[in-house]
Amino acid sequence: MSEEAAQLRLLRPVDPERDHLRGGSGPGAVTVLIYGDYLCPYCRRLRSVLGRLRRALGDRMAYVFRHFPNEHAHPGAEFAAIASEAADRQGKFWEMHDALYAREPPLSEAHVRDAARGIGLDMDRFEKDVADPALRARVDEDLADGRRNRVTATPTIFIDGRRYDGAWDFYSMLETLEQPVGARVRRTARAFAALPSSAGIVLLIGAALALVCANTALAPLYHRIVEARFGIGSPGAALSLSLAEWCSDGLLTLFFLLVGLEIRREVTAGAFTEVRAAILPIVCTLGGVLAPAAIYLALNPGPTAPGWSAPTSTGIAFTLGVLAVLGSRASVSLKVFVAALAVVDDILSMLTLAIFYPQNFHALWLLAGAAAVAAMFALNRWRVYAGWPYLVVTLALWLCLHAAGVNAALSGVVLAAFIPRRPAPAAGPLLAQAATALSALEHAETQARSADDPDRPPIEQEPIWDWASRNLSAASARLLSPADRVERAVSPWAAYVVLPLFALSATGVPLNVDLSSPAALHILAGVVLGLVIGKPVGICLAAWLAVGSKLAVMPQDTRPRAFLGAAILCGVSDPVALLMAEEAFPHSDFANIAKIGVLIGSVAAALVGAFVLAASPPAGTEATA
Repeated sequence: MSEEAAQLRLLRPVDPERDHLRGGSGPGAVTVLIYGDYLCPYCRRLRSVLGRLRRALGDRMAYVFRHFPNEHAHPGAEFAAIASEAADRQGKFWEMHDALYAREPPLSEAHVRDAARGIGLDMDRFEKDVADPALRARVDEDLADGRRNRVTATPTIFIDGRRYDGAWDFYSMLETLEQPVGARVRRTARAFAALPSSAGIVLLIGAALALVCANTALAPLYHRIVEARFGIGSPGAALSLSLAEWCSDGLLTLFFLLVGLEIRREVTAGAFTEVRAAILPIVCTLGGVLAPAAIYLALNPGPTAPGWSAPTSTGIAFTLGVLAVLGSRASVSLKVFVAALAVVDDILSMLTLAIFYPQNFHALWLLAGAAAVAAMFALNRWRVYAGWPYLVVTLALWLCLHAAGVNAALSGVVLAAFIPRRPAPAAGPLLAQAATALSALEHAETQARSADDPDRPPIEQEPIWDWASRNLSAASARLLSPADRVERAVSPWAAYVVLPLFALSATGVPLNVDLSSPAALHILAGVVLGLVIGKPVGICLAAWLAVGSKLAVMPQDTRPRAFLGAAILCGVSDPVALLMAEEAFPHSDFANIAKIGVLIGSVAAALVGAFVLAASPPAGTEATA
C-alpha cells in the first residue's frame, strides 16, 4: 500500500520560485501540474482541454508545467525543453511554451529558433543560454523528479498534488477541479485508501467500537444483533447461522481469497520465486509461530492448552502500516521480508484452522469438496475466463467445507489458486484497437458537427458509439488477467467492509471478565507474552540460526535494531487470531479472555516495535548484520 501511495502523491510539492506556474491567484485555487513533452501528440491534444478549463475556471486554476521530454520517441524534445528555459531567462517562458505547442510537428531546431524570434527574444542571448549546461541540468531535474513519481509517459497529470488517472475529457476534468460534494467524497476516500495504514485504522475502529458496545449500556442490543440467527432452514439447520458466524465463515472468504492471491503472487513472481530468497521468511515464520505457542503451552499445560494458536498470527495490515509510517527507518528489503513472513504466516494460520480446529468433522463432505476442487482445476485447465462458473463451484466448495466441519472461509484460498491468469498482452494490437475506435469516433463527431442537421440524433446514440465503447472496454479489460480483476474488485471490500465487520462481531468482549481463576490468568498471560515476547524471540532466533548456518542472508540494508523492531511489530495480530480463539474455546468465556489477550498483546507489540524502529538510524547509516 505504501508503494502505491508513493506513486499517487507528488513527491516534490509545487514551488512558485522554481516551477513554471500560470494563474491560480484566486481564493481556493486548484493546481493542475503536467509532466509534458513539447513534441508529444497527446500533450498537444490535452492542451485544448486545459485551455477550456482555464477559461472556465479563470484564476481558480493554477497550471504548472514540468519537463519530461522523451528524446528517444520524439527527437528534438530535449532541445525544445531547453529552449523554453532559455526563454524563461528573458521572462517569456509561457510565450515560448504556447508558441512551441502552436507549431505543428516536425519541430526542428530551426523551427524552435523561429518561434523564439516570433515572440521577440534577444537571439544572441538566447543562443548563449541554450548552450548553458545549467539549463540542461534544469530539464534533467524535472525528468528525475518525474521518474521518482513513477511518470512513464506524457502527459501525466497531478491535481493538487495527487496523480489524476481519470478521463481527459473536459467535463470529467472540470468535475474533478470544481470539486462538487460527490467528487470531494471520492477524492477523500482515495486519499484515505492511499494511506499505508488505512486498512489497519478501519480495522482498529471496528474493534474499538465493538469493545465500546460490549462494555456499555449498548451491550444487550449489541449481543442481540451479533447473535441473531438467519439463513436457510429452521433454527439449528446447517445454514442457519448467527451474524457473527456469517462474518467468520462467510465474509472472511473474501479476506482469505485476497490472502490466497497474495500467496500465489509471491510464489510465481515475488519473494518466493527463488528458494534461497524464500528461506529466511519461512524459517522466521516457523520460529515466530513455535515460540509463542511454546510460551503459551508452558503456562497452559492443561485444559486451556487448545488456545496455543491465538498468539501465533501476524497482522500484515497493521505491521506494514507502522513500517510505512516510519519511512526510512525501515528499508525496502525489510518491508519485503515482513510481507513475505506474513504470507507464510497466513499459510500456517489457515493450515492450523483446517487441521487443529475442525468441529463436528464429517469426512464424506470433504470428498464432495475434493470434487469441487477438481472442477475448479478443470475450469482452469480449460481456460475458462468467465467468472460465474468459478463462483458456482466456490459456493459448492463453501457448502462442503461448512458441512464437513472445516472453516468454510478457506474456500477463498482454493479459489485464489485456480483463478486463471493470462499472459501479458502485446501492447501493439491493443493500441491499434483503441486508436481505431477513438479515430472512428472522432471522425463521426467531426461529421456530425459539419452536417448541421437538427434532426440528426446525438453522437452517443449512433451505432458507432456503442461499437467504439465495446472495443475500448475490451482493450482495457485485456490489460488485467481475471485474477488481477478479482483482486482489484475484492480488495477494498475486504479491507474496509469485511475485516471491520468481522472485528465488530468478534471483538465485542466484556472487559470485566472474571480473572480470579488461575486458568483465566494463565490464558491471558500466555497470549500476551506469546505476542510481545514469543514472536520477536522466535523470529530473531530463527534468523540467527539461518544466517549463521549460511542457509539464508539478512535483508539488504537492514540494521540489527531495525530488524528487531520489525520482529516485535510482527506481534501485532489480526482477525485470524480472534477466529482461532473462538475455535479453540467454542461457547466458552475462555474465548473472550484469549481475545482480550490478543488485543492487549497487539497494542503492546505495536508500541514497543514502533519505539525500537524509531530509535533506529535511517537505512544505510549503519552496517548490516
